[in-house]
Amino acid sequence: MAASVSAGRPARTARAPVAAHRRHRLDRTLSPYLYIAPFFLVFAGFGLFPMLYTGYVSMTNWRVDVPGSQGQWVGLENYRKLLDDPFFLNALKNTVGIGVLSTVPQLLLALVLAHLLNYRMRGRTLFRLGVLLPNVTSVAAVTLIFVQLFGRDYGLINWTLGLFGVEHIDWQAGTLSSWTAISAIVTWRWTGYNALIFLAAMQAVPFELYEAAAIDGASRWRQFRSITVPMLRPTILFSVIVSTIGALQLFGEPMLFGQQQDPTTGGSQHQFQTLALYSYNQFWGRFKYGYGAAVSWAMFLLIVVIVAANLIAARRMKGLDA
Repeated sequence: MAASVSAGRPARTARAPVAAHRRHRLDRTLSPYLYIAPFFLVFAGFGLFPMLYTGYVSMTNWRVDVPGSQGQWVGLENYRKLLDDPFFLNALKNTVGIGVLSTVPQLLLALVLAHLLNYRMRGRTLFRLGVLLPNVTSVAAVTLIFVQLFGRDYGLINWTLGLFGVEHIDWQAGTLSSWTAISAIVTWRWTGYNALIFLAAMQAVPFELYEAAAIDGASRWRQFRSITVPMLRPTILFSVIVSTIGALQLFGEPMLFGQQQDPTTGGSQHQFQTLALYSYNQFWGRFKYGYGAAVSWAMFLLIVVIVAANLIAARRMKGLDA
């Protein structure tokens, strides 16, 4: 009996390292997935599921004023109606117009501002912190202040224009004027944020390139065109994509800019109603859940198309450079 016990001990001892090795391999295999699992669980619960459920709702005729319509399947009928809906097409036009007027000047100003902040100067840390202040302020507070600035009768903007003989402009009544006012709000809030992104990318550019260019007699503008912009193309593409997505989802600024009873209509003639406002109006103003969900998914598909177009253009530019 003693011999059998002593004979069994080496077998257990030999199996112990094998079991420990298996546990170690299992730990190395599963641990990374366990660490990132909370993110995917939260994303699945609060991101993926609402998006898929909204896609399902967009294919139904769910309306509060129609009992039993929650499960009434209509397929792509809501999307077909969008193409014939003048209010949707108007909201699309407003979204694109405001997006162009706000994104293009915003990124150009941010690029120039970042280039200036990249040079050695006194108090540059204070200036770098200062450009971020507009972004940390409340969108409601900023928009309400700009509403006062763009006031028709007592606004500071009209008062300043009056010094040059320009008559008072009703910024909320016109299409182009309201686009300009809302774009000014967006540009003021996000220029500093994009400037810091560009500045961080500029820090990775070797300073010797600027020194060599200065020795060769290149001006700061020449250095900006020949060194800074080419080196920042990936960052510029990233900022364009992010700013485009933000412009297509514009909601708070146009909603607070309106002074009418229903702020989701975007003015008395829907002159600055964006896609996000129109979707909100269909959901909570008219309680057309199915149609409102279709508007939201149309926004999502539009964002996907524009981002894909930007990526294709960037690859072609990279191929031409190569």
